[in-house]
Amino acid sequence: MKGDARRGERASPESVSVVASLRKLIIDGHYPAGERLAEIPVALGLGVSRTPVRLAFRTLEQEGLLQKAGTRGFVVRAFSEADVRCAVEVRGVLEGLAARRLAERGVPEAVRAVLLQCLRDGDQVLAKGFLSEDDIGPWSRLNETFHRTIVESNDSQVIADAIARNNHLPFASADSITIDRCALDSEYRKLSVAQLHHRLVVDALLQRESARVEALMREHAAIGIRYAPLLARE
Repeated sequence: MKGDARRGERASPESVSVVASLRKLIIDGHYPAGERLAEIPVALGLGVSRTPVRLAFRTLEQEGLLQKAGTRGFVVRAFSEADVRCAVEVRGVLEGLAARRLAERGVPEAVRAVLLQCLRDGDQVLAKGFLSEDDIGPWSRLNETFHRTIVESNDSQVIADAIARNNHLPFASADSITIDRCALDSEYRKLSVAQLHHRLVVDALLQRESARVEALMREHAAIGIRYAPLLARE
């Protein structure tokens, strides 16, 4: 959101992939709460250089997953499943409110153009019928643009500020994507559902269906915590 330090610099595809991998390792308990993380061993474990790991640490600190440990290094913060679910639900409510207000006012042409481009970019990521690690960065960027555009199209900064505060809770941010490199088939299905949601949201916005788009945004927020296990069992 506006004022978020992460928006001031465009992450490289490699750093986006490292962030997604570390999120997955943390949520799976590979790095438990209280464990100290250092750049070199994490970089060696992921097979990358120290630079994307350093950037990933900064991003995950802003998301509330890590906290600084002295002058160097980070530790994994403690959080519960209930914390994650509550934070995601709060985001869904806030984004739903933003989408409803946008639908009630009507979508400006510039906003419409950005949202339609996000749909085209999503189609391009998914077009080949499977997911690769190289797709994580492009999807993360288009997804962040999609959500930010809806939120920041409001005539008030109140909703964006509330979402920015909520984003500092673990896994609350819309771009807190977790990708399981060992299950890219189910991850492809998850992103396909997310892309369908994006299409439904844009359709409801352009049709000025305020109640429908609010419900869609609240449902969309649940993809990471409710849809992923269901899709993994297919």
